[in-house]
Amino acid sequence: MDGGVKASNKKRFLIVRSLNKESNGVQQQDDLCRVVSLLLHLCHCRGPYSRVRMEGHLWHHCTSWRPQQGILINGQFPGPKINCTSNNNIVVNVFNQLDEPLLLTWAGVQQRKNSWQDGTPGAMCPILPGKNYTYRFQVKDQIGTYFYFPTTALHRASGGMGMIQIHSRNLIPVPFDKPADEFAVLLGDWYNKGHKSLKNILDSGRSVGRPDGIQINGQSTKVGDANAKPLFTFEAGKTYRFRICNVGLRLSVNFRIQGHTMTVVEVEGSHTVQNVYDSLDLHVGQCMSVLVTADQTPKDYYFVVSSRFAQHPLSTVAVIRYANGNGAASTELPPPPPVGTKGIAWSISQFRSFRWNLTASAARPNPQGSYKYGNQHHPHHQACEHSLFRQWQTQIWHQRCVTCGHRDPIEAGRVLRNFVEIIFENHEKTIQTWHLDGYSFFAVAIEPGRWSPEKRKNYNLLDALSRNTIQVYPNTWAAVMTTLDNAGMWNLRSEMRERAYLGQQFYVSVVSEARSLRDEYSLPETQELCGIVKSLPKPAPYT
Repeated sequence: MDGGVKASNKKRFLIVRSLNKESNGVQQQDDLCRVVSLLLHLCHCRGPYSRVRMEGHLWHHCTSWRPQQGILINGQFPGPKINCTSNNNIVVNVFNQLDEPLLLTWAGVQQRKNSWQDGTPGAMCPILPGKNYTYRFQVKDQIGTYFYFPTTALHRASGGMGMIQIHSRNLIPVPFDKPADEFAVLLGDWYNKGHKSLKNILDSGRSVGRPDGIQINGQSTKVGDANAKPLFTFEAGKTYRFRICNVGLRLSVNFRIQGHTMTVVEVEGSHTVQNVYDSLDLHVGQCMSVLVTADQTPKDYYFVVSSRFAQHPLSTVAVIRYANGNGAASTELPPPPPVGTKGIAWSISQFRSFRWNLTASAARPNPQGSYKYGNQHHPHHQACEHSLFRQWQTQIWHQRCVTCGHRDPIEAGRVLRNFVEIIFENHEKTIQTWHLDGYSFFAVAIEPGRWSPEKRKNYNLLDALSRNTIQVYPNTWAAVMTTLDNAGMWNLRSEMRERAYLGQQFYVSVVSEARSLRDEYSLPETQELCGIVKSLPKPAPYT
């Protein structure tokens, strides 16, 4: 099935505008080159609390094709899964023995009333070398597939990330049978240069350029490699769940499996109408779950990942092996989707085919009721436009507020429980992806051209997916809606880490005028202050 699968108050809006070589793997091998690592001892979430301990260590590591710096967790990339259940409490003690400040964020975890634990530089002080910090948060009213990664500098370019899997509680029915197994897949583009080299390039006013390859769970295999080890193992007749996240820095990708179709069942915390696909686009920072049934002749098959919308295509494969199978994977790979303008139209059509499964039982991503977003009255709106101006050696944010009545280079203030509409416009030649911490939003539309109020008639106001990232194709716009029901300081950012590092991000301060613990937790007593507020007194606790 192609990308075009057929499927069945008070409002404010914010407009955000923004003006190869193949690798052979990043798996750990000989002790040839020094890297930095985080050691994580993981306790799975079997009860209401889960405790995780992370310690920084120096490791020696090398990729299969060249010495390279990388950030490992437990001596491995990707790091261990955080495997938990809706409403569990998570405690993560991070010891930073790296030589640079460090922060980890839990992308997609909404941190209800608790932006103090979000792990972004605008909401928390970084963990200094030789120090530790204990994160405490709850995966409140959430299920789904997410990942954690470092938000400091360009650390994400070297790893330090892992999967977060939040399951429904046992009493809540899931709209598909329990799979035989679940596979966590972190994939995306990869640079041969380490994070410090990439940061120095950006600091000098240059671009990091195109990636060197694509990795799948830290490996990159060539078609026909007889020595390639299987990354996943099937038993004939059984069905498996793949949780897949694009953790790269720049490239959208498409993934597909030789001889097998995929049924999408969850996207970033929302159960979906279960359409079947031959291949799927996944943009930077996005996650989804698919079911795959082992219904082919028992032998090897390739899991294929290729870049999308890139001038210099990149691709890689991983081996899926049937137990007791006999035979190598065919070197004839399933074809990639269309490219160019046809490819964008194909991808937009696929986006529109993702629909929220309204009959499924699960933790609601917006428990205060904003899932009735289609019943909101026509807007009484406030427009703010944000533009990124990138100069050769200077990057600045400029905010032009039409009716805001204020100018602020980094923060947009909003009142708790306002219903908002956010419009992203991309006037550039490259695709972009945006993420909002602290929330899920309803991705109601993507269309070519520029947005105007009459475009609202094309919105999906019935069953749009509730998610936390949205892609914006070149010369297109995207619209999302949400209720700002989570007080705190929340990062709205480009998921392209080069762009985020250069300033394509800002913070939305959602304020509870009641200053009540009903709406937001107080600043923890042990929380350190830094930057311009370091010498200021801490705010009084909420009551």
